[in-house]
Amino acid sequence: VEQITAAQKFQTFLLHGVTGSGKTEVYLRAIAEVLTQNGQALMLVPEIALTPQLEARVRARFPAARLVVANSGVGDAARARGFLDALAGQADIVLGTRLAIFMPLPRLRLIVVDEEHDASFKQQEGVRYSARDLAIWRARQRNCAIVLGSATPALETFHHARAGRYQLLDLPQRAAA
Repeated sequence: VEQITAAQKFQTFLLHGVTGSGKTEVYLRAIAEVLTQNGQALMLVPEIALTPQLEARVRARFPAARLVVANSGVGDAARARGFLDALAGQADIVLGTRLAIFMPLPRLRLIVVDEEHDASFKQQEGVRYSARDLAIWRARQRNCAIVLGSATPALETFHHARAGRYQLLDLPQRAAA
């Protein structure tokens, strides 16, 4: 966590950890540090089904933070309200699926892409894009840290980490219960 939160400028981290190793806890600690610096965090998850459990965990951990959930399961009015809150800087944390990458965040300091290898981050219909790749681009543009987390990283991501382009953070063992 110290390496992530110490990043005052653009830096890409690959958090490679086995299932149950504590990747989510690392994300939450990094978000906590960002919030203490009055920054905003964007956390992308691959599927809507993963959102409720993570939303409950984030709300429990940061009860005073303004959390916006952005995915296709959120109603149009709530999604628009969340977009406007994010734009106004009133959202501290945005949690969502690939469409959340487009949320305007004026105080953005951290992007987390959980399960970065997942094909769900790629939009295949209409305008095609990869939310993971856009997240990396956006982090570079905003000069903020990005954490790509996975137990099974994409070959491209793993290659970048092995070549030194991304900083590799390894969690090789399950967290003690």
